Amino acid sequence: MSQETYELKAEARERVGKGSARELRRNGLIPAVIYGDKQAPIAIALNTNEVTKRIHAGGFMTTVATIEVDGKKFKVLPKDYQLDPVRDFTMHVDFLRVSGNTQVTVEIPVHFINEEKSQGLKVGGVLNIVRHQVEVHCPADAIPEFFNVDLSGKKIGDSIHISEVTLPKGVTTVIDRDFTIATIIAPAAGIDESAAEGEAEA
Repeated sequence: MSQETYELKAEARERVGKGSARELRRNGLIPAVIYGDKQAPIAIALNTNEVTKRIHAGGFMTTVATIEVDGKKFKVLPKDYQLDPVRDFTMHVDFLRVSGNTQVTVEIPVHFINEEKSQGLKVGGVLNIVRHQVEVHCPADAIPEFFNVDLSGKKIGDSIHISEVTLPKGVTTVIDRDFTIATIIAPAAGIDESAAEGEAEA
């Protein structure tokens, strides 16, 4: 499961549009929208520092949050956010309303473990990562924080496919085939023969 949930306080926005958005940003607020679940969208304003802190903490797009608007609470999942290309501050955030049975599509980071147990890496091979993230369908209240990919015993020329990753119950990949996550390739300078011989003797 992803990071623990958190709560943000928001103000309802009466006015929308570019002029209103600029005024909000001058006052340290970010314009945002809560939509989905077959209900009308709600325009809100959030504290810039609070949201930016959450984005930089990691897991922002895969963590369900609670937003309180004028005393009413909404469970939401961030679906998109825009950063200013020059000054790198948050310009706008879209939140999707979620409930216990809401299915969402999210990108889950891939972590590689047991690199020291990979024969291919020991002899100088290089881990070529094809996918740093895997896009999945899953329940909004059961989003995995990351997927572990075990490199134990992997040799040069081996490929690691999604079928080698244990997906939690209710989680399915968006791509409906056994795609490659990473490969172990020979280094440009060639294999370290002494290390390879040591491996063979071991």
